[in-house]
This record gives sequence, structure tokens and C-alpha cells, in this order.
Amino acid sequence: MTVTPTVAELLERLRDVDTHGIRFEDAYIPWTDHVHGMYDRAALLNDLLDSDRPRHFGVLFDNIPEFSSLLGAAAFSGTVLAGLNTTRRGDALARDIALSDCQIVFTENTQAHLLDGLDLGGVRVINVDSPEWTDLLAPHAGTPAVPETAQLDDLLMLIFTSGTSGDPKAVRCTHRKFTEPGVMLAERFGLSPDDVVYMAMPMFHSNAMMAAWAVALHGQCGIVLRRKFSASGFLPDVRRYGVTYANYVGKPLSFILATPEQPDDADNTLRIMYGNEGSAPVAREFARRFGTRVIDGFGSTEGGVSISAHPDAPAGALGLLPANIEIRNPETGAVCPPAEFDAHGRLVNAEEATGEMVNVAGAGAFAGYYKNPEADAERLRDGMYWSGDQAYRDTDGFVYFAGRSSGWLRVDGENLGAAPIERILLRYPGFAQVSVYGVPDREIGDRVMAAVIPTDDVDDFDPVAFAEFLDAQPDLGPKQRPTLVRVCSEFPRTATFKVVTRTLSAERWYCSDPVWLRERGQDEFHRLTPELALTLERQTANA
Repeated sequence: MTVTPTVAELLERLRDVDTHGIRFEDAYIPWTDHVHGMYDRAALLNDLLDSDRPRHFGVLFDNIPEFSSLLGAAAFSGTVLAGLNTTRRGDALARDIALSDCQIVFTENTQAHLLDGLDLGGVRVINVDSPEWTDLLAPHAGTPAVPETAQLDDLLMLIFTSGTSGDPKAVRCTHRKFTEPGVMLAERFGLSPDDVVYMAMPMFHSNAMMAAWAVALHGQCGIVLRRKFSASGFLPDVRRYGVTYANYVGKPLSFILATPEQPDDADNTLRIMYGNEGSAPVAREFARRFGTRVIDGFGSTEGGVSISAHPDAPAGALGLLPANIEIRNPETGAVCPPAEFDAHGRLVNAEEATGEMVNVAGAGAFAGYYKNPEADAERLRDGMYWSGDQAYRDTDGFVYFAGRSSGWLRVDGENLGAAPIERILLRYPGFAQVSVYGVPDREIGDRVMAAVIPTDDVDDFDPVAFAEFLDAQPDLGPKQRPTLVRVCSEFPRTATFKVVTRTLSAERWYCSDPVWLRERGQDEFHRLTPELALTLERQTANA
């Protein structure tokens, strides 16, 4: 039986490796130098942090080597790193720093301005690009190996949720929460010191830490850090550094596919692209174009539920529902019946079959939220972990994502998930990306509205062709058909590329983007005019 190591133990195995290490832009740091630098920083943290308070510090960085160095230092010193989201601003950023009990915030030149003028309540700010940082580290240079005292369930990092449906929550991430998936994925994909792991997803998010950083530690791989994800820079980086494994979350696959295709795209070293929230058609096209294997799993920052991809899964399915996961009615707690489909593949018992994915064996990898007992109680009920993720399963046990708890629409008394509608709309060849959400209507509850990003120019949206497409989809029910379409050049997003649907829903049609309306019974979409907008406003008043 394999014993799960701590992060500190994984790093110890790398302390004498001088054949490969971390690459960042034109810099190269062998693993031995990187790990010994962590010892120095661990000693500094022990000096800087008051032991009478939570020994927490924040980092406000892009993907730079210092992020990895300070996280390793936290593992060796028993301190806790709070990953601060670089897209947060003003009072929201100050709130995250206060919530996570940071004594110090480390930042860099590209992010330091975000802290200007904020009331941080006495929190010290240290810029790692400044002479102050060099001076602070100097007395600790050459610190010998730090004794390993970390335990698997010790808190190591606070990672904030994306905040797509409210204020982000700080998820408690232990050593175990990083190393269990890191070990599993490295062994599943056979990664070794010959492999190079590419990290362009933000390191303050769980996907980068669990599906890349921890994977590289166990596989003893080299790491390439990209300051920020770049679709146009992806393939050149793969070729420049000999990348063999990369991770993603959300829409990066789509962004890379949107770059001009070249006949030699498959001439590269990439073997495996692993992540979540990539659609099946996009994953297939990415694999074809770049000659690599794409594996899309399912999981959340909290870690209470995870589902692995399955080679025999039908289109749109996440994989087989694990034995410890059930789909339950969130109101009654009863297990939902399997989904039933008509001859056209349309889900006919959506209301009964769709429920919340629940880990009935317990919390899984969920170690709780930091200083948020109300949110803990919402997730953990009756000894089970309620994920907040909606799904349904077919009679063969394959599970289909139906949206987050907030991703529900109620149209004419029927509950509809946004995710199944999005999957159907993505079949339309003119759309690169789709987001479906509800806007209030006094008569029917919610109108189905879709924000779309065309494959070409915004002005190329064809309302006639799209209406014909909708009418031709046998598995798209009448109540699922969008009556409003907003044609966008971009979506509001979190730092991990998740669409902030609450912003789209709140904006409705009050935007500079073209919006098209098709009332029920009409054959065509019509461009929304001020007169039509006034009619809609009357219909949604007091909704």
C-alpha cells in the first residue's frame, strides 16, 4: 500500500536534483537550488511571522518562481500561504487578505499597485522585486535542510473559490489535498524526470496546484512557468521547452483552437493535456489538431466530489458515477431516478432525474472553509458532502453535468439546467463559446437567454440560420430554446476563465453588444430596438 507523502517529503526528494528544474522565461533554476532556496525562506518566515497569531501570509503574484519557493517554504516551516486572486480589486482584495488572517502580503512589481491605497489594517507588504527582499533573505542564505515536521492533514494553503455566485470562500487545503491527486495523476500518466510540466493556469487556483505543481513534484519532472496564459504563446512554449504535460481549467482549449491552424500543429512534444470543464467537441478537436491526448475530469476547488473521464462515455457525459457519489434531491434527500430520454435523445424527466451530486461516504478531500462555519454546514449535512453541483445519470451509470446550484432556470413551472442547453447550442458551427442563464419574466418566471461568442466577427451572426438550427435540434425542448441572444466579443470572467453569469444576467439587454429577440411562435430573431426593449422591460417589471 502506497503511503501518501506530504509536500515537504516530495520536495525533499528533489533537493539534490541538478539535471533539471524550473524554467521561467529566460531563467533556469535547478531543483536543488530551488529547494535549498525554500529552506532559506522557511527560516525567514519563522522570523517574520508572529507565533501568537495564525502564521499566515498572502502572495499576490503572477506565475513566477517565487510563488513555488514560498509555498515550499510554507511546507517546511508549518506556515500557511493564502493565494490572492490577482483579478480582485479594492475593498474586495482587502477583504480576502483580512479573511485569511495574513500577517504579511508578498507581491511583485507587476501586482504591487493593486495594494496601493488599501486599508490592510497593519498588514506588512513586501515586494520580492525590491532591495528589501534581498536584504531580508541575505542572513538566511545557506540554511541547512529543515526537519520534516509536517503532517498530511496540516493546513498548507488557502485557495479562494472563483466567486462566480457570490463572495469567494477560502478553501482549506492540506498537504494531503495536494499530494493525493498529485501522486495519482503522476502515476496514472507515467510521468518521470524525463517529462516537462507546463503551468500557465494561475497558481492561486486549485487546478494549477493539484493538477500540475503537485504532479510535477511526485513525478520529479521539470516545470515551465508561464506568467499568464496566452493562447498564441501556448504552442511556441511547448516547442521551446519540450513540454510533455499541461493542465487547464475552463476555456483555454477553446482559446488555443481559435488561433490560426497550421499544417505542422501536431509537430510538438505534448503528450497529455489534463483538466476540467472542457467540452467534449473541443477536446476532440484539440486532440486531432495537436496530436495529443486530452483527458477532461470533473472536480471542484473544495474537492468533495471528483469524476474521472471514461473511454466509453457517451457524448456530453462526465464519466461513470463513482460508487460513493449519489444524485439526490436537495429538498427531500431522496436518490433521484435515472434519466429517461425520448427517441430524439431529449431528457423527458429532467425535474425528477436532476439533483445534487452528493458524496455519501463523507467529506472526501474537503477540509472545510476557513472561518466560515455556515458554508461548512451547507456543504456537510448528515455526514455527507453536498457539492452544489447538479447532475443526472443514465441507466448505464454515466453522469451528466446540469449546472451549479445557481445555474437553474424556471420556465413555465419547469426547472431547467443551463449546462445541457449550452451543450446543444455549442453544436452550432457559428459559435465558439456559449453561456446560458435566466432573466426574470413576470409571466413565465425566467426567459432563457444565451450570450454567445461567434467563431468569426460579431457582425457575422446570422439570426435566420440560428433560428433554423434551434428548430432542427430534436433534443432541445420548446422551453429550453433561448428567446434572447446576446452576441459578444468577450465574456466577463474570473481569473480561471469561468464565465461570471450573474453579471450577464444582471445586465440583461442593457449593454453595447447586439441583442436579438425571438418571441415564442415567431420564426425569426429580430434585432432588439428601443421599442422592443421597452416591451421587454414591461414584461419583466416586478418579476
